[in-house]
Amino acid sequence: MAGRPHEELYALRDCLRSINNGLDSYEPDSQHLPIIDSSGEATGEGMVQTREVLPGLRFLREEVKRDLQVLEKFLDDPESASLPPLSTNAPYLIAVWQELLQARGAVAIYRMFYLAAQPQTSRSKSKNASTVKGSGVKVDVVADNGRHWIRVNTIKNSRILMEFREMDSYLTSSDEDDNDGDSLQKGESLILQEFDISVLRMGRELLAAAVANPLHGSKEIPLVTIRLTRLDPSVCNTDHGNGDPRIAYTIDCLRRMGIDVQLGDRQGMTKEAIDTPALPIAFAPTTDINLDLSALIALISDITHSDLPRDPEQANARFIPPQRYVEWKKQRIHSLSDSTNGASTWEDSGTHSRALADQAQQEMKKGLLQDMHDRLRSVSPTLQDIQFWTTHEARQRCLQIVSKIGGMRERRRADALLSSSTCSQAATILTYSQYWAYSRYPANFIPLMPIRLFPSTKPDDTSLQSFQRNPPSSFLTSLASTCQSILSQEDISKLHESQSLPGHSATPYRSNDEGDIPPAAITAANPKLTAHTVQSMLWGAVVGWTTLTTNRSSVKALIKEMKRFTGGGALTYEPLGGDESRASIWIVNPRSLAEGMRSDGSGD
Repeated sequence: MAGRPHEELYALRDCLRSINNGLDSYEPDSQHLPIIDSSGEATGEGMVQTREVLPGLRFLREEVKRDLQVLEKFLDDPESASLPPLSTNAPYLIAVWQELLQARGAVAIYRMFYLAAQPQTSRSKSKNASTVKGSGVKVDVVADNGRHWIRVNTIKNSRILMEFREMDSYLTSSDEDDNDGDSLQKGESLILQEFDISVLRMGRELLAAAVANPLHGSKEIPLVTIRLTRLDPSVCNTDHGNGDPRIAYTIDCLRRMGIDVQLGDRQGMTKEAIDTPALPIAFAPTTDINLDLSALIALISDITHSDLPRDPEQANARFIPPQRYVEWKKQRIHSLSDSTNGASTWEDSGTHSRALADQAQQEMKKGLLQDMHDRLRSVSPTLQDIQFWTTHEARQRCLQIVSKIGGMRERRRADALLSSSTCSQAATILTYSQYWAYSRYPANFIPLMPIRLFPSTKPDDTSLQSFQRNPPSSFLTSLASTCQSILSQEDISKLHESQSLPGHSATPYRSNDEGDIPPAAITAANPKLTAHTVQSMLWGAVVGWTTLTTNRSSVKALIKEMKRFTGGGALTYEPLGGDESRASIWIVNPRSLAEGMRSDGSGD
């Protein structure tokens, strides 16, 4: 029984349908950022995407849908059986999809890499003036976290032979009239003369682009692979009638350039492999936890420790700002307005009350300490191996803030939690009851104390000698280099010259003479990042520990800066072994100092 007309097009249509379905569920493991987001309810602008959209994936999806629609329209036409086969880009799209599925650590599709501008040489006959602009080179799949470039080429046997014939037609040689040599000898003579076709030009361009774009600014040059999907190795045998020794020579030239040449389609690609989505990656915190300023505030907050409201109505009624707070806030805003030519305005204190009520309702769903307890038990069942760390600057600013606007219980909690950083072991034990007093949790529910201090503002070779550091992932390496680049624009010594390091006086956290909390230094790189936040992130990245923060906007800003500094290639996940992978950052919902805003008599 004769087959259907255009059977090959039907097969291509079926492949594109499978790819179209697979693209809807495709989630490359490399794109999962090593971030735990415990917020759960965050949406909109406040949400940190822990899964990066693969650059170029949308364009591939659009191309597949467009070609599929064209194929379906053609094959559905009753007249198509008598028409010549439709020209389609489907073989190329299928090959790109197959490479993407097999790629380890894919970070981009259809990415353009550019060459530096080169001076025009005597051989260049460009119509442009004195210089040739850097040209772009397309890479179909960027894999292995940027270390591997894959380019698909669907040139057919017939097309490459046409290029050979075209090249032959330009040759002028006195040997053309000789009848002594056969075609094979002529082909061999061409090998020794000028030999240049599109595939070789593609290879040279890819190699030049790889040299011009080393991995993340290092000296590592990406490996270049060219997959020639429709070149049959057997055509190198002239016994088949359509062979030419220059095909084998072309492949050999590419390989001698240093290019990895793959022939034919990927094998073993099944529909199940296409349609099966990637399993989610489970990230777990490290046993050493780095706390930034926002996390310290959350651990001290009355919202974290006090009895939970019965319902949302009670949560809303709990926080009505007392008159003394309103007066203080108005005076502070007024003084700031005078110093900034009226740039600051007073906002209704009810806004702050609603924010606190929202935080209390978040605590009702799952408490901060309960979430920490459960996650930390997954890496240390008895919690005996858990240790907490913070920077001197985070500790000092936390104590300053709490001493100014914290309630009585919050001030006691801060003193117990952070004074233990510099106390003896015996004194630390006495602070346990002080921290857990007035808390709905049992004493030492989490072994927070003593919170240890990093020895310096920024990590250096000397300060790192005493640390047991975890092997860095590409994400942490990128995060550390980004933080260092941001801080290199700041004069950190001036940031701290008026603030002695904490731990050297009995009350290092008192406000300045005017009674105000010293403003945090904003970084020059990004106004959403403060110097102390970047310092905390830098320490966590360098030692390879999870940094706990409630500062979602700072995490988003840092990811943006990482993309800018590294081109995005380092924002990838590299498995480091074990059933669960280490989280670099752990985001929780904020908990503000709230005891002074209580309206039910529980505040001081």
